[in-house]
This record gives sequence, structure tokens and C-alpha cells, in this order.
Amino acid sequence: MSEYVKELMAEVIAKNPAEPEFHQAVQEVTESISIVLDRHPEYRAAKVLERIIEPERVITFRVPWVDEQGEVHINRGFRIEMNSAIGPYKGGLRFHPSVNLGILKFLAFEQVFKNSLTSLPMGGGKGGSDFDPKGKSDLKVMRFCQAFMSELYRHIGPNTDVPAGDIGVGGREIGYLFGQYKKLRNEFTGVLTGKGLNWGGSLIRPEATGYGAVYFAAEMLGTKNETLAGKTCLVSGSGNVAQFTVQKINSLGGKVVTLSDSNGYIYDEEGISEEKLEFVMHLKNVRRGRIKEYTDKFKNAVYTELDPKMEYNPLWNHKAECAFPSATQNEINEKDAQNLLNNGVYVVSEGANMPTTIEGVNLFLDNKILYGPGKAANAGGVAVSGLEMSQNSMRLPWTREEVDERLRMIMKNIHATCVLNADRFGTPGNYVNGANIGGFLKVADAMIDQGVV
Repeated sequence: MSEYVKELMAEVIAKNPAEPEFHQAVQEVTESISIVLDRHPEYRAAKVLERIIEPERVITFRVPWVDEQGEVHINRGFRIEMNSAIGPYKGGLRFHPSVNLGILKFLAFEQVFKNSLTSLPMGGGKGGSDFDPKGKSDLKVMRFCQAFMSELYRHIGPNTDVPAGDIGVGGREIGYLFGQYKKLRNEFTGVLTGKGLNWGGSLIRPEATGYGAVYFAAEMLGTKNETLAGKTCLVSGSGNVAQFTVQKINSLGGKVVTLSDSNGYIYDEEGISEEKLEFVMHLKNVRRGRIKEYTDKFKNAVYTELDPKMEYNPLWNHKAECAFPSATQNEINEKDAQNLLNNGVYVVSEGANMPTTIEGVNLFLDNKILYGPGKAANAGGVAVSGLEMSQNSMRLPWTREEVDERLRMIMKNIHATCVLNADRFGTPGNYVNGANIGGFLKVADAMIDQGVV
């Protein structure tokens, strides 16, 4: 680690105590782009990186709401407006008990570079609440969403800040949020993405993050003249991203053998076929059940309960060629990364945000496998959110085929940007450096153009 990186990280930690995820995200980016700052001292002189690290605006607010039994609840709401150099703030809302300021700052920071890589005019932001929608009635969720939006609406808009969904925020929640925004603003505008198809949403938006991660993996394999056909794949999670990752892998001839939720994971050696995936989608999206029920329906599959005391996740300890972490941050530690390598995995494409610890990432890089970091590999979701914004602005819907082709081309271009910048700055094959540098340069140049603001 260079002296510059050490000094910068010491300052970041001192200014942002008790925010380890944010520190981790900043360190990874800073180490990658230090070679750019050495070659281009104008960025360091203008303190561009220091300005990117500091959010433009942090909004926190109380969310009081009343359930159907008349009980009063109080949650905390957040919106981090990180950087608007290349467009309106853009990034998801997360409703989960783990939500805190540090996690949202890490996500917003990552979003800046991810959105830049898409080549679409979007800045970076993130938000959410410690509200947990899991297991709650539609009425409870509606009342919370209306209370949340009653404050958030003051800070967002189609040319200012355009939130989307994230963990705990799906079509139901976006609908309730949009309805309240429309009522308070008295306008129908493209302020949220992930909307319903019959009121401004885009085809392929639910599929986009999972599809994009698979397209990125296919591009990486293409550099070795290989395809996904015949490859065994490990996928974590069982929500939106994981479901459509499985669907796209199946369509390209691969075989997925794992899925998980917060309680444990299933291993199906025969592969999760389209019929089995339909069961998972109904289980998770309609019944909101647990992945353990998969083994009640498909007897050859094995369920393993998660043991928090274990030093590794056994999901990552199966023979495979490809891994698609699609659950949450830091789900692959150093031991998990070593298990993946020991079991023959040489392609990792991250569907979740920062799912691999720094130690795990370093193992992947040292072993020179095809490793696609989240800010590049999972940019498909925000890319199609950007396409939804374009369709809303034009008041024109595009066909499924048109959106899917645009998504595929965006992922192809992101891959090319990563390869180009990794080569350009002397680290060929290093997608982490390529993604961080490619994302940084566009934002940094815009910030230089716009002065110190």
C-alpha cells in the first residue's frame, strides 16, 4: 500500500468511524486508482478522489407509522446522494434490519463507479431503512412505504435523484412508494425505476442484474475462447438476482446446482431446471417461503442449514467451474475463496454488491482467475434502470428483445472498458483495476470540468 493510500485511508477511518464496509469499498478503489493518480497529478491536485469519497448530501429522517392494530412503529430512513457529476443520483432503496449509515455509504460509493461504467448519464446514490418487510402484510408494508415517502419526496425527482429497488424493495414496495410520491407531488413522472409494466416500467428490469452478471461471465470466458455451455455453476441467494442468474445460465447451456437464503442452502446435483426454477420463483415471490422447502418437492436435493459459527460457507465448497455470489456483501471470505479455487472454480461473476472480502479478492487476483467485481458484473440492473428512465422521458416502451439486446451490449462494453483500462495501466487481466479505473476516469474528468463544487 502506497503512502498516499495509507494516509487517505487513515483520514477516511478517522472521519467515518464504525463503518467497516465503507472503509473496505474505499480502500479497494483507492488501491486500484493510485496508479492513475501517479500518472495524472492533476486529479490529485484537485483532490478529486477525496471529493468522491465525501457524499454530496446525507439525509437521515424518522419514519413513524401505524399498523392495522393501531400500534405505533418508528424506523429510520436514509438517502445518500453521493455524486452527481455525470447525472442525477441513481441507486436503490434497501429495506432490511441491517441497514445503517456505513452500509449505505459503501453502496452509494460503489454505485458511482458502477453507473459510470454503464456509459449512461447517472450519478450515484443509495438509501433505505431498517424496516423489515419480510413476513409483513401488504397493509403494513403500504403504510410504512407511504410514511417513508412522505419525507423522501422532498429530496428526489426525475432530474435530481431517481431511486430504485434493492434488498427488501421489489415491485410491491416500488408501487406503494410511487403512489405516495405521485399524490404528494401531483405529477406522474419517472422518479422511481422498477415500476410496474402497465405504469411506466421496463421489460427485462427484474431480470437485468442476473442476466447482466451472466453476460459478463460469458464475455470473460470469451477471452479464453470458452462458453458457459456444460459448465457447473454455484449461485447464492434465491431472490431476484439469483433467480434470473439461474434462468440465463440455463439458456446458455450451463447447470446451476445451488441456491440459498439466510437460513441455509440447497445442493441439487442434477441441476436446477426451468421447472425447478419455476417452483423457486413461486416459493420466494408469491408464498415468500424458505429455500428449505425445495427439498420437500425435489427429493434428490440436499438442504444444509447455515451455522454462523463456521469459518466458511459450505455452499462454496462444491465442485464447479463458475460461481455467481448473488446474496449480500462479504458472503465469500478468504476460506471460501480458497475452497472455490480448490474445487476448480475459475470464473467468479458477482451479482451482489461487494460479496467478496478483500482477502478473498486478493486470492482470486493472485491466482489469475476470471474475476468480475460487482461494480462491473452486476451493473446490468442499474443499466436497465437507466433505460427505463429513457423510456419514461420519451413516453415510449421498448420491446423485450430491444431492451435485452441493449443490456447485452452494455455489459459487453463494460467488459471491454475493464479490459482496456487494465491493459492501459499495466495490470492486464485485472478486472478490479479495470473497473475501478474505467469508472473513476469518467467521473473525475466531469468533476474537473465543473470546478470545485
